[in-house]
Amino acid sequence: QVQLVESGGELVQAGGSLTLSCAASGRTFSSNAMGWFRQAQVKEREFVATVNWSGDSTYYRDSVKGRFTISRDNAKNTVYLQMNKLKPEDTAVYYCAASSWFASASARALNYDYWGQGTQVTVSS
Repeated sequence: QVQLVESGGELVQAGGSLTLSCAASGRTFSSNAMGWFRQAQVKEREFVATVNWSGDSTYYRDSVKGRFTISRDNAKNTVYLQMNKLKPEDTAVYYCAASSWFASASARALNYDYWGQGTQVTVSS
């Protein structure tokens, strides 16, 4: 059974930093794209960041560019999201996603077929 388990979400003050981790089990994703999405209350899920299979190509939504960094460790089957200079508008449940067939970095949720349960990030002002 394939599982993606996120961790690292918590309450933090504006301007602070957090690192989210997503550990995959049940299969390896070392040849596949992985990404992070988020969903705030009463909003639709939105793309945050993505990384290609090798980790040398990344893409971010405009509002997090320069503040968030996505990376991966294929030996550990894990993807990370380093979040700096957090803002209250970053408050959301953050979801890890992995693709079983897509290798390039992708912002399209439809390219991902495995999803974690989410981890809550709350940024206080």
